[in-house]
Amino acid sequence: MRQHDVSAPRPHRRRSVSRRSTTALGLAVVALALSGCAGRVQDGFLPRAASENGEHVTRLWNGAWIAALAVGVLVWGLILWCVVAYRRKKDDTTLPVQLRYNVPMEILYTVVPVFMIAVLFYYTARDEATLLDTSKHPDVVVNVVGKKWSWDFNYVNEQTYETGTQAELTGQPGAEKNLPTLYLPVNKRTEFVLTARDVIHSFWVPAFLQKLDMIPGRVNRFQVVPTEIGEFKGKCAELCGAYHSQMLFNVKVVSQADYEAHISQLKAAGNDGQLDNSLSTKKVMPNQQDILKDSGTK
Repeated sequence: MRQHDVSAPRPHRRRSVSRRSTTALGLAVVALALSGCAGRVQDGFLPRAASENGEHVTRLWNGAWIAALAVGVLVWGLILWCVVAYRRKKDDTTLPVQLRYNVPMEILYTVVPVFMIAVLFYYTARDEATLLDTSKHPDVVVNVVGKKWSWDFNYVNEQTYETGTQAELTGQPGAEKNLPTLYLPVNKRTEFVLTARDVIHSFWVPAFLQKLDMIPGRVNRFQVVPTEIGEFKGKCAELCGAYHSQMLFNVKVVSQADYEAHISQLKAAGNDGQLDNSLSTKKVMPNQQDILKDSGTK
């Protein structure tokens, strides 16, 4: 008797299994993407702003997405209308003209995108100027020094400092308490004077929705008004070497009384004066030294 090969796979079952696997993979990717969405709808799923500048960023972000969605809906509607209105009829025997010029339509397709980009550029430039405006007199000046792979904080007006060492995150509860902690008084204007000891770093507190690079030899500045008491996370946002991922710090926005108490603790621990920026491997450029002097930073 002829034996039949019952072990041979059936093609249609393989295709069915493949489709199910693809669908499951797609659902997993979507679930993973949605699980990464943190924040509220009204904030555009950004972290909730804990500073005045953060509110400008949230408005710009939401406005850009609303404009993009409006353009997308219009384009999708025109595509569907063309598909329905100009579909092939049963009694059509020839194809429509495949090449045709429409000068007004082409002008429209050119002018509208240029206008959209111009509007987006205007609002972006306006908010960027606001975020980087340092013309107002600050209540607090902090010289933040980035180094491999930690942070130093010079409290300029109070003439005290806090120095950090590289984080040792063991995965155990409480390990983050050993990170350097930046204290800021709530509803007070703080000016950050950013310098770097060695390589390019980037000072970023996600809750402030603002960050700025720290470039060796240069001095960058921006101002922030924290609007909410609480504890926040900070990190380096520029790939700076082997332990970049561990270059973390804490931010505590506290009342004025608690801020002054912390400053007193630093002075009592012997942290008088400031850590001089001459410790950097690359000296601050001569045309940048006036910025340090104006802010009172060494």
